[in-house]
Amino acid sequence: MRRLHYFIAITLDGFIAGPDGADPTGPNGFWPIAPDYLEHFVAEYPEALPVQAREALSVTAEGTRFDTVLEGRRSYEIGLAAGIADAFPHLRHLVFSRTLTEVPAPDVELVADDPVATVRELKQQPGKDIWLLGGAELAGSLYAEIDALTLKVAPLTIGTGIPLFSQKAAFDPRTWAMAGHTVLESGAMFLSYERTGD
Repeated sequence: MRRLHYFIAITLDGFIAGPDGADPTGPNGFWPIAPDYLEHFVAEYPEALPVQAREALSVTAEGTRFDTVLEGRRSYEIGLAAGIADAFPHLRHLVFSRTLTEVPAPDVELVADDPVATVRELKQQPGKDIWLLGGAELAGSLYAEIDALTLKVAPLTIGTGIPLFSQKAAFDPRTWAMAGHTVLESGAMFLSYERTGD
């Protein structure tokens, strides 16, 4: 069965974005992208690169981990504000929103239904893992459905911001088994975990 995999960049103090929710890796972002981080990302997670990065870096690899990406309205609107209607045309792309009535990209699927029911249905379909891109609101709603977690940890603290999970996540302690780790010379880390039996 397919897994829901929360693959997300995070600071050492547990934030995925600043208080304004803007793209931390964007033109005015605070997130350092070291060459070794980018090299590891391209080699291991090519399908998680947005289309502009894939084109700029001449990345054509299909990737072996994900074939579907899920994101919430706020995350999707960051791309829209930058003029990008579909950052992942190489993946099945679902955007969850109860307020959007349409999206400008014909291949992006707008979903107003319950995220949990949708993910459970997706897990039953054939394919690779399902990438939960974010943001924190959607991750909070899907907390109980997450099977794997990969944290791209930046050697950075910001003091406050958007946490890994929003307050929508219920208090529900879960344990995770280390599935892999890569520590880069730049100080960035890729830490992978799989949920253990609860």
